[in-house]
This record gives sequence, structure tokens and C-alpha cells, in this order.
Amino acid sequence: MLPRSLFGRTLLIFVVPTFIMLAVATYVFFDRHWYTVTQRMTHALAGDTAIVVELLQRSNSPQTTEGIKRLAAEKMDLVVTFAPGETLPNPIPVRGPIAVMLKHALNESLSNPYILDMTYAPETISVRVGVPEGVYTILSPERRVYTPTTQVFILWMTGSSILLTTVALLFMRNQIRPVRRLAAAAEAIGKGREVPWFKVEGSAEVRQAGAALMVMRDRLKRQIAQRTAMLAGVSHDLRTPLTRMRLQIELMGITPETDELSSDVAEMEEMLNAYLAFARGEEAEATLPVNIGDLLNEIATAARRQNPNIALNAPQDIEIIMRRNAMKRCLTNLVSNALRYGSRAEINASVNEQTVSVTIDDNGPGIDPALREEMFRPFTRVEESRNPATGGVGLGLTIARDIARSHGGDVILEDSPLGGLRARVWIPV
Repeated sequence: MLPRSLFGRTLLIFVVPTFIMLAVATYVFFDRHWYTVTQRMTHALAGDTAIVVELLQRSNSPQTTEGIKRLAAEKMDLVVTFAPGETLPNPIPVRGPIAVMLKHALNESLSNPYILDMTYAPETISVRVGVPEGVYTILSPERRVYTPTTQVFILWMTGSSILLTTVALLFMRNQIRPVRRLAAAAEAIGKGREVPWFKVEGSAEVRQAGAALMVMRDRLKRQIAQRTAMLAGVSHDLRTPLTRMRLQIELMGITPETDELSSDVAEMEEMLNAYLAFARGEEAEATLPVNIGDLLNEIATAARRQNPNIALNAPQDIEIIMRRNAMKRCLTNLVSNALRYGSRAEINASVNEQTVSVTIDDNGPGIDPALREEMFRPFTRVEESRNPATGGVGLGLTIARDIARSHGGDVILEDSPLGGLRARVWIPV
């Protein structure tokens, strides 16, 4: 239920305490300030109403009565009228917290029956008090029981919260931007793309992580370069003694012993070529937009020289950022394996928003599922299902997976609908 992004979670850290603070402040305000102030104001109005009614009932002359009404209007802001001989109508239902509080206050102050009307006129409260002589109608402005601090408080809290949240959003967006740049650089390095040094920004921790990432990138590049140079150097240096051995074998003439020795030398040369191919897979190559349809069509055309029974189904005009020569070597190895151990093969490619997937199916003998992962180990061949006489030295799948993983993807082996083996290559878009 929590947001997945760092920005969303950080924003939640700000928003939740703010809303809790607003809720607590609002509760305290209404429970303490608003309730107390409103209660005092309603009791004041109820007390003034009771005093005016009692004074009017004690008045024994019209002049005194008019004087009381005049004082009530001037000093208490109450307008008093009298209807002799009338009786109180049916009571009006009281709704709202202020009306309820005023009714309780009137119950405590008045001994006569009354009717409270909060909707007598705009911004006017009416209290009709029944006496034996008739009905007194006392009109009071709403401001005597309403406090404007309620609206001011709500507006201030809402406005300040919106303003502070907006400022927090702007600051948080600026703080998250370096983290996103760092994540994009790490993803590009994982896909094997060239990532230049970028300006580290943000907090000290983000700057430290950015610098550490670029240092790690340089270390990985140096390690790969050293590994490639070592493999290439060893393979190249071994060619000289092998060449001398082949020359000596030719000078010795053709015998059963020399035939066996010549076969061993040829096998060693094939292994050295595989070493060099593996080393070339580690060489630095620029990543460029590659049309996946054109690349697969080129691989299929070259493979048809070995076996014409190969079908291709790939989308056109789809470009993927990759190292073209390395990916071509990866897919070529898989297609060659399919045609070597099967009589026909199918190549299918699909692209979605996140990955491009290429499957190579054959109708060969397949590989036991328990042994498929082991097949990616260097110089590993499954004797029972693959003929070692026609197989390579066991580096084809190793090179293919190494290239795919250097692009941030992978190679996996599955059952093929053709009855043989399916090699699935996927790399992120």
C-alpha cells in the first residue's frame, strides 16, 4: 500500500505528520477554544434575555417598559417586541452545536417557556418567551454567539499547510533528481552502455554514492580489459609452439602416431580459437542503436548457408541500444548450435516496453532440464544428448550468456515446441 518511489515515500513522511498535526490542532481548538468561547457567548445571550424579560415583567408603566427596550437595544444589542394575548406556536426543532448550546443556556436562565429560532431572519436569532400577558420576541444578531476565529483558524491552517506542502514538494523534487540520475547511470552500466562522468549533486550521501558508482565503473572496465588482454595474450602465445608442432608432424611423415598427434594439435587449435572468441566478447565496443530485425535477418541469411531449413519471424523498424558485433556473436552461437544438433530451426523475436526477447528453437535431441544450467559452464558438453564429434569445445553457450549479461539480460534454456531445445535471449530495452 506504500508508494514505490522514493519521492512518494518521502512525501508521505512529510504529509502524514502534517495531517496528524492538523487533526490534533483542530481537535484541541474545537474541544477547548471554540467550545469554551461559544459556551460563554451563549450563556451571555441567555442571561441578557432572561434579565430583559424579568425587567419587562416587573415594569409598571409604559415609560419604564420603553426605557428597558431602549437600554436592551443600545447596551445589549437586543430588539424586543411584545405581542399581548398571543401564545407560543409549536416548538421548532433545534439543530447544530451552537443551537444546542444556546438552548441549554436558555434552559438554565429562563423559567418561562420559550421557542428558539435560529433561522428567523438572515444573521438573526429569535427567542420567543411566553408570559401570562402574551409573547415577548427578542431578536439578537448571530455575532453574539458566533466567533470569527473559527473561520480564521481553518483558513490559516489550510493555507499554511498548502503553502508548506508546496515548498516541501519543490525541495524534495530537487533532492530526488540526483538519486534518479544515479539510478539511471547504474542501470546503464548494468546494460553495458558507456556512461560518462556526470556532475554529482544533492546531499553528501548521494554525492558519495555517485562518486563510488563511477569509481566502480572504472574498476570494472580495468578488470575486463585485463581479463581480455590476458586471454588474448595466452591464446596468441600458444599458437607459436602449436605451429612448430604441426611443422614437425608434417616432416615426420604420415604414420598412425602422427595422425593421432595431428588430431590432438587440431583440437588444441580449435580450443585456442574458442579462447580468442571468448576474449573478443570482452572487448570494449560502443553501444549504438541496432535494428533487431536487420540483425536477425543477417544472422539467418548466413546460417542458411549451413542449413536452409531455418525460419525467421522478427519485428521490423525496432531499434535497440546494444553492442552490435557482440550481440551478433551471441545469437550466431545459439543459431549454430540449433542447426548443428537439429535438422531445422526457428528464430522468433518480440519487443515490449521493457525487454526484447529472441528465441531459437530446434528439433534436436534437447538437453535434460537438470543439466541445462551446467551447460553454461566453460568447456561443458553433455555427451548423452549432444554428439561430441560434431560439437565444439563447450564455450558457445558461455560466450552467449556472457554477452547477454553484459547487456543487462540473460540466456536461458527451455523446452522447444519443435521437440528439441529452445534458447531464449532477453535484454532490457
